[in-house]
Amino acid sequence: MIMLITGATGAVGPRVVQAFHGAGYRVRTFTIHEPGAEMFPKDVQVFVGNIMDQKAIRSAMKGIDIVVHLAALLHDTYPSSTLRDRNELINVGGTARVVEESLQAGVKRVVFSSTIAIYGPTDDGQVLTEDSPPRPDTFYAQTKLAAEGIVLNAKRRDGQPLGMVLRLGAVYGSRVKGNYWRLLQSLARGRFIPIGDGLNRRTLIYDRDVARAFVLAAEHPTAAGRIYNVSDGQFHTLNEIIATICEALGRPPPRISLPVGPARLAAGILEDFARLVGYRSPVGRATVDKVTEDIAVSGQLIQAQLGFVPKFDLAVGWRETIQEMRQRGEL
Repeated sequence: MIMLITGATGAVGPRVVQAFHGAGYRVRTFTIHEPGAEMFPKDVQVFVGNIMDQKAIRSAMKGIDIVVHLAALLHDTYPSSTLRDRNELINVGGTARVVEESLQAGVKRVVFSSTIAIYGPTDDGQVLTEDSPPRPDTFYAQTKLAAEGIVLNAKRRDGQPLGMVLRLGAVYGSRVKGNYWRLLQSLARGRFIPIGDGLNRRTLIYDRDVARAFVLAAEHPTAAGRIYNVSDGQFHTLNEIIATICEALGRPPPRISLPVGPARLAAGILEDFARLVGYRSPVGRATVDKVTEDIAVSGQLIQAQLGFVPKFDLAVGWRETIQEMRQRGEL
């Protein structure tokens, strides 16, 4: 089996490449940037190009059996109009290009990387499942939801569904930049002050388990046409996440926290002032909302139907993450 992984130099791409290579696949990658010399195993075939370049994608698709589509522009809390256009172009248009060329090449399956952000935050202690209606509250989540529709509506020549969707929980790992990377850096420097009681729930997944889920989804005979949430199978409070990271760092967790109302008011004042003087504030109302939101998404369906069993709990995942970052001099 020959497979193509788009976006393979991104946050989880190298883990996914390693997982498929280790499972015996012949792996080909398609990325906008040339990978580093040691990023992939030596026999991985590398294609470099733009996801919107039909000729480049078509060349990379020749002889491919399975496509894992990771390439995307990631979340930005305050996207400019230009960035919104690029999100639309890459996340939606790029997915359409990949699906179109997959159909032309006779690909057997496309596994699409999506996000639980399409659900929006939970309300009143509920737990969201694949049957919950999407309520994307960011432009990034809206583009991923639109891209899901393109993948799920595609049919192969035999009439069977071409693609399936993995909605990933908040992914963490040593290469994954984003909210949890910033949280880790702030905790490591003793600069993070929690907001609220910290009992709001979060849904996470370690990048090594993400890679295993992609291999399973690519191989399983009944996964086509389906959507699966992918998580470590637990809901973690923000307090638990902070305590786990601090333990792995070898430092005590923060002892004080700020009440939500005053913190959001202060962040709003800072945000408005920065806008008046022509700057972009690093902290705003959305920052406080993101820290305090409750996100509980069930990952039981992929466990029940595909047999996915997470191997890494929160403590092991963060311990490995911090160890790898320290080895690279990033902490």
